[in-house]
Amino acid sequence: MDKLLEWLKRVDIPTLIIFLFLVALFVLAAFTEVSIPSLLSDSIRRIGMNGVLVLAMVPTIRVGTGPNFGLPVGIIGGLLGALISMQLGLAGFTGFWAAILFAVLICLGIGLGYGWLLERVRGQEMMVGTYMGYSVVAFMSIMWLMLPFTNPDMVWAIGGKGLRYTLALDKYFGRVLNNFLKFKIGGFEFPTGLLLFFAGVCFLVHLFFRTRIGLSIDLVGQNERYAISSGVNPNKARLVAVILSTVLAGVGIIVYAQSYGFLQLYQAPLFMTFPAVASILIGGASIRRASVRNVIIGTAIFQTLLTISLPVLSQVTRGDITEVMRLIVSNGMILYALTRTPKEAR
Repeated sequence: MDKLLEWLKRVDIPTLIIFLFLVALFVLAAFTEVSIPSLLSDSIRRIGMNGVLVLAMVPTIRVGTGPNFGLPVGIIGGLLGALISMQLGLAGFTGFWAAILFAVLICLGIGLGYGWLLERVRGQEMMVGTYMGYSVVAFMSIMWLMLPFTNPDMVWAIGGKGLRYTLALDKYFGRVLNNFLKFKIGGFEFPTGLLLFFAGVCFLVHLFFRTRIGLSIDLVGQNERYAISSGVNPNKARLVAVILSTVLAGVGIIVYAQSYGFLQLYQAPLFMTFPAVASILIGGASIRRASVRNVIIGTAIFQTLLTISLPVLSQVTRGDITEVMRLIVSNGMILYALTRTPKEAR
């Protein structure tokens, strides 16, 4: 009993409440006509397709600048990498890895400029990052109509100029990770390749934070004065963290798109930020502390909650309140994290 009480004291209360609500949804699903194996399959797939985007929050949180609300900056770089791969007509794993390579190269440059900007607005990174995300998406909404892409599968049929709102990836690298080593047991489908890729990226990020620069990022986030006295350059550490977050966002949107089967342009990147921030906060992270474990737990809870709530609550209430719930959960968790006292956020 004492061990249970001690464990409850360590658990983040909102995370525990949401987890219990998730369990209640599973129990409720057993009394409906919803297929539980199908729900589990969809949940696992959504965990893999959203996980890398959530992982992009870790570097900026650990360096002390808070969640990366400028996630669309990196997402735009990832979209550009995927578009270049499609323009070259690359398909399958060749197209996927080429898109990743182009995205990383583009995001390195974008992340350098984005990191320089955040360094000029110290203390206001989250607010400026949000404005930066909106500004970049608005600017690229114009550029999608002007960039010189000519692939008939990408441009508007009438006029032959400007990229479409949604681009199908079936002929290119759509679901290459999902279909790699996947297996089915009854109605349950396990996307082995997708989860292996997510696990691999998580492992690489974990290893990165054990290197010298990774430890420097942690030290700057915990105590900047002590970091300086230890010979760490805090400006360089913050810049590296922002670049890494931007690169992970670029890779994450390609993983998301190949699993979804479509590239979404124009205003779509704006809808990726809040779910990613909410996921890592639900996993037990704060605006000052985050780990790969928080990413995995938060993504699993948040995406499973959204996946199950749609069919289950639709049958119970005879209506769709999933969007309302998503907004309450995501924005509520962000508000909770931003209003924590220093002792809680330590």
